[in-house]
Amino acid sequence: MNTLRLLIAGLSAIAAAVAAPTLAQGTYPERPVMFIVPQSPGGANDTIARIVSQKVGAILKQAMIVDNRPGAGGNIGTVVAAKGKPDGYTLLFTTNSAQVINPALYKSPGFDAVKDFVPVATVATAGYVLVANPSFPAQSIKELVAHVKKSPPESIAYASAGNGTLNHLAFVMFEKAAGVQLTHVPYKSAAAAATDVVSGQVPLSIQSLPSSLGFIKAGKLKVLAAINEKRVAALPDTPTLGETFPGFGATPWYGILAPAGTPKPVIDRLQAAIFEALDSKEVQEQLGLQGCEVLKRNSGEFAQMIQAELPQWARVVKASGATVD
Repeated sequence: MNTLRLLIAGLSAIAAAVAAPTLAQGTYPERPVMFIVPQSPGGANDTIARIVSQKVGAILKQAMIVDNRPGAGGNIGTVVAAKGKPDGYTLLFTTNSAQVINPALYKSPGFDAVKDFVPVATVATAGYVLVANPSFPAQSIKELVAHVKKSPPESIAYASAGNGTLNHLAFVMFEKAAGVQLTHVPYKSAAAAATDVVSGQVPLSIQSLPSSLGFIKAGKLKVLAAINEKRVAALPDTPTLGETFPGFGATPWYGILAPAGTPKPVIDRLQAAIFEALDSKEVQEQLGLQGCEVLKRNSGEFAQMIQAELPQWARVVKASGATVD
């Protein structure tokens, strides 16, 4: 009889252990979840994070809090997320600018893009466009290149969201492709850079559509080209830089990662909620209004994207000569 009781007790313990992940998946989240955004409020990453996190929160019936941690091109917030407890309550809502470009741009970014995180899912891509103040004489990329070439060297400036940001690197790529040289004016955020282009303080910038679409529609910025590999849905008549310079193209993506060691049932639960949010007409419309398109990649596919893009962007950074430290 004692042997039977021990056997039953042992089987019960095994059953409980097997059921534990399922229970963890079913009860998560039990308290608010923090989405760390390593950029300032008002930029593309912040805008997309707020749209998606609000819907994910409604699906999971729990508050999703956006915590902006800007600085060092996204490194500060990324490091904070990497050091977060791996329980699913601290997540990183980031972009390829911070996650796969910074490791090549900074000697010591403070995080390992692969080892310190487990990808959850991608959520969107954004249109990025080369814009000018309406008074700037060029009306196209060809006219821009011609205007710069007949002007004194580096007499024309462009604004970016900061040294090493995608806004900056994309313009360096453009300079290399066009054989021109301009003066870089770094700002603390994309919004600040866009504002000064609108006011005429700086004539040019590469901006995300979430940061600039309102200015474009109001006629306060004019678009010369998109930097994406293909034309963006929000501005279908706008040519890409690749149409002038074959092979040129960069499409920014946005995605959610968790600290390394976060349990798989939690990752699966989050991924399912994110995909449900992205499938909703409400989120698709909101992203579309910002010049963004849904990008659904699961954890494994997202991991493969990061692994593939790290060496690609390392080559771009090396070719551009851009460095931060």
